[in-house]
Amino acid sequence: MWAPWWYKSVHNSTHFAPRRKYPRPFPFSFYDVLEQSLPFYNFLKRNVRQTSSLLKPLPVPDLPVPENAKLLSWVGDEILPRESAKVSVFDSVVQGGDAVWEGLRVYNGKIFKLEEHLDRMFDSAKALAFINVPTRDEIKEAIFRTLNANGMFDNTHIRLTLTRGKKVTSGMSPAFNRYGCTLIVLAEWKPPVYDNESGIELVTATTRRNSPNNLDSKIHHNNLLNNILAKVEGNNANADDAIMLDKDGYVSETNATNIFLVKKGRVLTPHADYCLPGITRATVMELVEKENFVLVERRISLSEFHTADEVWTTGTMGELSPVVKIDGRVIGDGKVGPVTRRLQNAYKLLTENAGVPIPTNTEK
Repeated sequence: MWAPWWYKSVHNSTHFAPRRKYPRPFPFSFYDVLEQSLPFYNFLKRNVRQTSSLLKPLPVPDLPVPENAKLLSWVGDEILPRESAKVSVFDSVVQGGDAVWEGLRVYNGKIFKLEEHLDRMFDSAKALAFINVPTRDEIKEAIFRTLNANGMFDNTHIRLTLTRGKKVTSGMSPAFNRYGCTLIVLAEWKPPVYDNESGIELVTATTRRNSPNNLDSKIHHNNLLNNILAKVEGNNANADDAIMLDKDGYVSETNATNIFLVKKGRVLTPHADYCLPGITRATVMELVEKENFVLVERRISLSEFHTADEVWTTGTMGELSPVVKIDGRVIGDGKVGPVTRRLQNAYKLLTENAGVPIPTNTEK
């Protein structure tokens, strides 16, 4: 007899009703207050153990470099801590990978090849018809401020990204981009990414490199699924990276680097028709000629790499990485070759003496 009364009074007053699956409409008169309080809310949330969530959270992973747990990154027009360094869900890089990027390296208080990287970034942004692009001086200032804030003046990698910017509504059309570009400067402590002493192993991917008929590889864009699929193949084969072929079956590059070979004293590298014309690639090509080796740029078949005397890859973080095995074939005698070693030493000497100095707060 008391059940109806209990359900109508005690049950309701003590909130025994099932939890609502979906919240009530948000009172938008409080929207400005919500925006202002979110940073503090998120700070508290990170220090509270979650008991329930729509998506089950994964365990917090270990970082490759623990020191990178506390970083300051540039996003838009401000420096933010790691967990707050985010872009809008309306940003073009989220909506379609619509952005350009550069990888830079810091040696002994100087940024190596900074001007060349900025040249390529501006060229890529122009090719993609970006508008309201930050100036070169503005980008440099953001880089310098980020490095100074983190105290990073050596052994540092910079991921510099410029997105088309935030859209007024989701969609493909660049006509929706009316806020200007979004600049991101992500600086991290990074050890060498490849074994440049003993060498690395490569496999050939079935995923082909983009053709200029589809997407010109000279545009250094963020739409990297083509390369990522090749890297998946490399990971599955327990290789360091994967070689990518062009549409005709000639070697283009790896999923992350450019590639060279040595045969009978001559240095060969593929044309930059289906690969990114890398900054490190161009630097090494200059060193090859400076060291009085014959340099040939042409189409190269996969079998030529299998039977090469020496092979190496080039990239910002990898520098010159010797390749000792490709598709199970031992390259040369399976050790770092003399031409590779000579060019490695020349490149190291260049990085020690070249670069754009990072202004610090001790300078007037």
